[in-house]
Amino acid sequence: MRFDYGVTRAPQRLVFGPGQRAALGRLARDLGTRALICTDERLGGLPLLGELVADLQAHGVTVEVFAETQAELPLDGITTCAARYKDFAPDMVIGFGGGSCLDLAKLVSLLLSFPGPLSEYYGEFKIPGPVRPVIAIPTTAGTGSEATPVAVLADPDRVMKVGISSPELIPHTSICDPELTVTCPRGLTAISGADALAHAIEGFAAVSRVATADLATSRVFVGKNTLSDVYALRAIKLIFDHLEAAVNQPEDITARSAVMLGSTLAGLAFGTAGTAAAHAIQYPIGAETHTAHGLGVGILLPFTMRFNAQTAAGDYAEIAREIGVATATDDDASAAEALITALSALFARIGMPATLDKIGVTPASLDNIATLSMNAARLIENNPRTLSPQAIREILDAAMAQA
Repeated sequence: MRFDYGVTRAPQRLVFGPGQRAALGRLARDLGTRALICTDERLGGLPLLGELVADLQAHGVTVEVFAETQAELPLDGITTCAARYKDFAPDMVIGFGGGSCLDLAKLVSLLLSFPGPLSEYYGEFKIPGPVRPVIAIPTTAGTGSEATPVAVLADPDRVMKVGISSPELIPHTSICDPELTVTCPRGLTAISGADALAHAIEGFAAVSRVATADLATSRVFVGKNTLSDVYALRAIKLIFDHLEAAVNQPEDITARSAVMLGSTLAGLAFGTAGTAAAHAIQYPIGAETHTAHGLGVGILLPFTMRFNAQTAAGDYAEIAREIGVATATDDDASAAEALITALSALFARIGMPATLDKIGVTPASLDNIATLSMNAARLIENNPRTLSPQAIREILDAAMAQA
């Protein structure tokens, strides 16, 4: 672990614990008197949403609800929401739901604060100043969006999903209540947990950059650093130890709490350290197969780690010893391999497919996927081992079922 440089960017207030959704009204009243809630159709029809609205109203906050968030967050849904509630002029935007709901809240807040189009803000550090405060209330444990400076959307003019990255997008307040994840379906719990593990592992093993004075102001993802390492290592331990129970025993609140805490810590980690190859390669795979982000990332993670092991063996070995699959007497290469094996076994136990062909990737598409993956430049540059289209093709070949 390096000790010469560290960066943390985080919500001003992050509240964690079972039942903490009841703090919403008290936390929101500090931010104004009008709130827009961004959620989806399923959550919008639950009594739970009514409880949140009533709590806000009891604390003097007028509420409007947009319950039309779509999966993968298409651009037109974002602009529709922002236009509909422009005259309402909310003082805060509340994201209630999975990663798409949280990202919608971030991007609607952006459009209510600055003129569009959103394409002006694609990339890093393009947002000119503070946006309206966002309160994030996640109902899944995976994206870490409640703690990150990133929002991802689907633009029909782009082949792959695009990201807007700026510290201005970090939610002002995050309420992480693991009771909200108890009804999360088994499969979604599994792929969300796999995504969170990838966030933490890729952040912990990210490229280590020279600690210049402008590093944190010139890059959203600064690479491996001493502060993100603390979050990442704890996140990995929590998720590795408890994800299987959260998947198979959904009402186990201890397991649910551990995985949600791990996911949030992973968000704090990768929000500054960044992610790498598994995430970069998933973008074109997701666009081609229309499969969930966490599913592709989870399949890819062991294969990208094996590719990176010659460079990142020390980092992987440290993780392996932390989670108890290697000892201090094991050499780094053996410990790294033990970690990869243990992750693959965990993913198999929670029902994750092992290879990309299982989600519809075909051999004929591999060259195109390898080429398109390079477009995720900030992730490619963050990988500990140098990537090229040929190197990515090597990873993809390994990740396809062998005849």
